[in-house]
Amino acid sequence: EDDIKKLVPEGISGRVPYKGRLEEVMHQLVGGLRAGMGYCGAKDIAALENARFIRITMAGMKESHPHDVFITREAPNYSHV
Repeated sequence: EDDIKKLVPEGISGRVPYKGRLEEVMHQLVGGLRAGMGYCGAKDIAALENARFIRITMAGMKESHPHDVFITREAPNYSHV
């Protein structure tokens, strides 16, 4: 019964403009997955399922990003730290 109740749509409906061939998009997704697995030390998907998220302080977040270097092009996920 609980599973049936979860079939209610969530989020928004919309369209994403054509981004190119599926092969190119999948290459980016697989690359991101591999990088994330590397950060967790996961050798396979089964090991990735055991990964845990931990909270770090804002000081830790700032320290974990590149610092004390001249960045020529700011990465979008680093600009607000």
